[in-house]
Amino acid sequence: MTIIEAAILGIIQGLTEFLPISSSGHLVIGQKVLGISVAGNAFEVVVHLGTLVSVLIVFWTDIWQLLKSLKSAPTQKYIIALAIGTIPAVIIGFLFKDVISEAFENIRVVSITLLITGIILLATKFIKTKLNDISISRGLLIGIAQAMAIIPGISRSGMTISLGIYLGIAPDKAAKFSFLLAIPAITGAGLLTGLDMIKSSEPILPGSVLIVGFISSWLVGWISLKWLLALIRSGKFHWFGVYCILVGLLSWIL
Repeated sequence: MTIIEAAILGIIQGLTEFLPISSSGHLVIGQKVLGISVAGNAFEVVVHLGTLVSVLIVFWTDIWQLLKSLKSAPTQKYIIALAIGTIPAVIIGFLFKDVISEAFENIRVVSITLLITGIILLATKFIKTKLNDISISRGLLIGIAQAMAIIPGISRSGMTISLGIYLGIAPDKAAKFSFLLAIPAITGAGLLTGLDMIKSSEPILPGSVLIVGFISSWLVGWISLKWLLALIRSGKFHWFGVYCILVGLLSWIL
């Protein structure tokens, strides 16, 4: 992999990790279209770390507020909801790891799942917000939605934010919960991939390639996350559904 290819894939990862258009699906399509072959798991770990840093920076104030108010009942309930919401992804990741890995090689699967993501996103346009809180049960349901997003083409942020809206949670609150829920999810995915990399004794990519991948995914991830939060506040979240449907159709046809 060259530095330019690392920058391109890092940008794709950073842009699509948070926007509700599926980072995994776009990485599959990007590698196919550009003819880029990523050997091993090291690069995947690095770009995931880049997007993790983006979340920590953007939501640092919220994280700090949670830490400062640990003794309050609402904060404890919120953290429990985050913890329980993480469990489904852990279970699915362990049980269906091999099946999911095969899906990453199948662009047809990605085309179909992008269409599914697009329809779900578009449907949020017609949901009336009820201003419900993040309860433990709602946290679990959103966590199940996150677990489904392990399949390439199913957007993690798209599924979790959409379900939050369906459950009557305000879009901005659903987005905040979704991205705080992403912290353990991204960390866990990176650790698992890193362990696989160590076990396989795969060749190490050049440091320059890894650094470029990290920086590009971090900076673009930070920008795309801020942009998405602004779009959610302006009520334009559902428009990503149109994009997913178009990309799904094009990737199937072409």
